[in-house]
Amino acid sequence: MRLSRLKRLPSRVKRAARYEIHAHWRRQPIVQGSVFYESFSGNGMLDNPEAIFRELLASPDLAHLTHIWALSDLTQYRAAVQEFAGDDRVSFVRYGSAAYYRALATSQYLVNNATFPPDFSKRPGQVYLNTWHGTPLKRMGYDIEDGALATANIVRNFVQADYLLSANPFMSEQMYETGYKLTGVYRGTLVEEGYPRIDRQFLDDAGRETVRQRLIAAGIPVGDRKIVLYAPTWKGQTFGRPEDDLDALLAHIAQIEERIDTSRYAVLLKTHQTVHALAAHRPELKRMLVPNEIPTNLVLGASDILISDYSSIFFDFLQTGRPIVFFTPDLADYAGTRGLYFEPEEWPGPVLLSAREVGDALHAIAEAGDAIPAESRERYLDMQRRFTPYEDGGASRRVVDIVFRGVRDGYRLRTDLADDGRQKILLYLGGMRPNGITTSALNLLNNIDHERYDVSAFFAQSRSRVVIAKQRQIHPAVRQFPRVGGMNGTKLLHAARHLDFRRGRIAQHADIPAQNRLWDDEWYRCFGESRFDYVVDFSGYGPFWATLLLHSPDAQRAIWLHNDLASDAHREVNGEKRMLHSLTQIFTLYSQYDHLVSVSPTLSEINRDSLAEYAAPEKFVSALNTVDAEHILENAAADLHELTFDEETGSIPDWAELLLADDDVTTFVNVGRLSPEKNQARLIRAFAAVHADNPRTRLVIVGSGPLAGQLEGLVAELGLEGSVFLTGMQRNPHAIMAKADCFVLSSDYEGQPMVLLEALVLQLPIVTVEFASAKNALPPGSGMIVPQSVDGVAEGMRAFLRGDVPDSHFDYHAYNRKAVAEFYRAIGAPAA
Repeated sequence: MRLSRLKRLPSRVKRAARYEIHAHWRRQPIVQGSVFYESFSGNGMLDNPEAIFRELLASPDLAHLTHIWALSDLTQYRAAVQEFAGDDRVSFVRYGSAAYYRALATSQYLVNNATFPPDFSKRPGQVYLNTWHGTPLKRMGYDIEDGALATANIVRNFVQADYLLSANPFMSEQMYETGYKLTGVYRGTLVEEGYPRIDRQFLDDAGRETVRQRLIAAGIPVGDRKIVLYAPTWKGQTFGRPEDDLDALLAHIAQIEERIDTSRYAVLLKTHQTVHALAAHRPELKRMLVPNEIPTNLVLGASDILISDYSSIFFDFLQTGRPIVFFTPDLADYAGTRGLYFEPEEWPGPVLLSAREVGDALHAIAEAGDAIPAESRERYLDMQRRFTPYEDGGASRRVVDIVFRGVRDGYRLRTDLADDGRQKILLYLGGMRPNGITTSALNLLNNIDHERYDVSAFFAQSRSRVVIAKQRQIHPAVRQFPRVGGMNGTKLLHAARHLDFRRGRIAQHADIPAQNRLWDDEWYRCFGESRFDYVVDFSGYGPFWATLLLHSPDAQRAIWLHNDLASDAHREVNGEKRMLHSLTQIFTLYSQYDHLVSVSPTLSEINRDSLAEYAAPEKFVSALNTVDAEHILENAAADLHELTFDEETGSIPDWAELLLADDDVTTFVNVGRLSPEKNQARLIRAFAAVHADNPRTRLVIVGSGPLAGQLEGLVAELGLEGSVFLTGMQRNPHAIMAKADCFVLSSDYEGQPMVLLEALVLQLPIVTVEFASAKNALPPGSGMIVPQSVDGVAEGMRAFLRGDVPDSHFDYHAYNRKAVAEFYRAIGAPAA
């Protein structure tokens, strides 16, 4: 453990130094007239930022501007550095260096075609233009299955941007509005005026020759041959970690060249930015690999034919009116996993599955005088109309007019994305671990009226498979703001923040100017210009999150109280009151929230009385948790044998085998965290008494927690190893519950236990001890409430064996309508 920490020490020191440098420059004045550019995380002077940069340099009225480019390697891209060596207005910084963070923090204008790092937060006085990098053919963002998992830093950048650049209406609507769910939260300006980079394709004969000479100078023997540009997209599961498929690319190019006249046509390879670093080290590619520092659109302007697959590059090439051939040997797999916005039948060229077919198609195009194939011409013209309507060579000038000259009249600008008529709700979901709070939150997101409310979920991004599995269950209509990166600010400021927390002064977060700025900046880093009508801390257990949500711009703020929190604060685990300090700090924040929402009326009364010193009584309200009955019933129908089968042992656990057996043994079940307040020890002792009189009984306890070892010891002590089973955490407890005969709850206290709702949905008879909110937990006529003692629980189980515990009757549709209406009322929203 110590050795691994030592190994991580250099990276931690480096990261700490970076944060300190960034924090320093964020306190310095903005340098007026400075423009900072970044393209593909510094992988060259490229794309839309490069086109805008050159337009600015060529504009006499903007000659006062200074320009800073971020490059990942100043040696690798020395051609760009040397080109502007004599221009005092242009300088370069290495991506991620101290100079990079200085430029990021102090430049007046920020221009990026992708995303700035997670710790980036636009400062007041800065203007951020995000150009993105192409009209998508591949599905983007939420349009991809599980696409929300990768949107965190992208959406965070978008909602901070003053301007988002769009090449055409499709990109505006399908990518920005829908793909990244910006409708409802984006408050900047969407600029739909074409793509500056495509201006670079408008080349006369002299311009084309200049590009050819650059290629020749790079070692590519183009000569006087026509250029066939092969530009495949990147492949891989994670952006930035592409598959190394260069051997396959080489084989494909060889097969294509066999079928064309290579004395007339030169096949060049233009790899994606993420692949180029791999390709540049392959000597066999030198004769064909287009250098990264030559802007792609210059090469497109000099190319006679394009071969592509799923890359957005073909949308740019449409402007030239020259032939496109699509080579998609993996079409079935790619379309099935990543997904495409357009079917191959709509593409503006032949779609081919083998390199030999591509070669034959190129030969046919050559025979026809390099004309677009007749069978593709109508599709080609249609796509030109749809995707390059504004590409007239003047997009750069128009964008510069809008962003740098402040000219807006007569341009295609949209500022209406945030005004979709719905009220905005932000919910902090908590740690997203598999527990009752997470289940309650996911159920709520499934039941909110998404046509009436625009809903965003907030939580810490995690690499944990368990957490990611829960994130995947978030309702697809919900926008996700996973928190990435960390708070900006100096170590000294953060030390003061932590000291305030330790000394019990967290409630002063807004009273100390430096601390207030720290929290305000973190809110902006996470949400940018987004605004919400209702901000909800649905977890209610994290002081950091509860404080951060109080720094939202004007909104009604509610915090959830899932339990008797005064009792929770004093709960002991292994002799320690682990939650006393953190919960006490949250209590001191209650006066700053508008609504303190308990999950049952009785619990609200308990919290109102026990927490009276922290907040006015009228702030305490209640809202029942919702229940996802369809999901529970679907889970309950799952095959328990399949769920629990262990491939290594070739068997299932003893408890699962017994549940699947067709016997006459009565099974009692309990599901919950193995922690003190759940008091499964009481249940085990009660069962021991029942089992002594009724041997044909068993008890199954599903869950994990800090008391697992103690409970296993108790089972052994009482000689119940063959009759009491602790299953540990199970991903589908409903399938286990469905095999049981009676559900038993033995907790010391609960808010509104979700597990009782789940048992009700499954129509399980229920025995529960009497706790303060028990009367709110069961519908009239369902279940049995018994004294909170070993004898009381035992008597409840005996009553079930006698047939005296009534079956559950539960109209979950009516229940959910009531619960959701209570939620709206609790957060301060008007009644429907």
